[in-house]
Amino acid sequence: VDLESPEEVEEEIPVVMCAAAGRMGAAVAAISSIYSNTEANVLFYIVGLKTTIPHIRKWIENSKLKEIKFKVVEFNPMVLKGKIRQDASRPELLQPLNFIRFYLPLLTQKHEKVIYLDDDVIVQGDIQELYDTKLAPGHAAAFSDDCDLPSTHEMVRSVGMQNTYMGFLDYRKQAIRDLGISPSTCSFNPGVIVANMTEWKHQRITKQLEKWMQRNVEENLYSSTLGGGVATPPMLIVFHGKYSPINPMWHIRHLGWSPDARYSEQFLQEAKLLHWNGRYKPWDYPSVHTDLWENWFIPDPLGKFKLTRPDS
Repeated sequence: VDLESPEEVEEEIPVVMCAAAGRMGAAVAAISSIYSNTEANVLFYIVGLKTTIPHIRKWIENSKLKEIKFKVVEFNPMVLKGKIRQDASRPELLQPLNFIRFYLPLLTQKHEKVIYLDDDVIVQGDIQELYDTKLAPGHAAAFSDDCDLPSTHEMVRSVGMQNTYMGFLDYRKQAIRDLGISPSTCSFNPGVIVANMTEWKHQRITKQLEKWMQRNVEENLYSSTLGGGVATPPMLIVFHGKYSPINPMWHIRHLGWSPDARYSEQFLQEAKLLHWNGRYKPWDYPSVHTDLWENWFIPDPLGKFKLTRPDS
């Protein structure tokens, strides 16, 4: 066996996550699950707004997470001015921090490869494995495909989940039809991303994403009443046919799509990453498989973030 040189083993794994007001416990549980399940040298980039940063810092420094390596990055929502169409149906999807994944090179320093994770995930595997995802030459990102797992298909059918481009883009609009993307194309979920920063900058991915955000403000090309809100459609357009696959076990999703659609326990034990995308979050009630989430949760030392449980 060819032993790796020590420099290689010590490579830093940058993980970008947001800490949003009202959902900070989510970020804390995700970070705690990653940190507890790896020996790798993880550097967390925790992105927040000016008002929320002191709280997340205190939470980390006053818990067992004080051992982690982290940088707190302030995100200035002015970056998004004029790029988001106000949508009354699900205002939570317009939170500025939903868009930090568009700006990965601005948030991280000098890394070639970066992992981005939504806050409503739990990592049960070794994050090193996800980091080792191979990106094909010319690809700026890897995602998990929405048609990749048979067990997920059952789930998708039972909760009427969107898993094609038609669920995210408005095909009545000429600009969408002009893309020449078949509406039945499988979508992907940008809640877990392995990204190559060199390619991202070279292809000016951030600029391309912003262009579609701006076009949506003018022409209403996708609505958050469809599928997964407003951060997914620009990515579906910009990365169409130009992304590498993430192992499906590294993104088991739809745990938040319905308060009663459940996966089998055995399947969930094998899953490397669980994602409660959808409305039913594991810190709220009702929701499913909350035990798997709560296992990693660390109570808020300031007492502001509380779990909602049937008996609370």
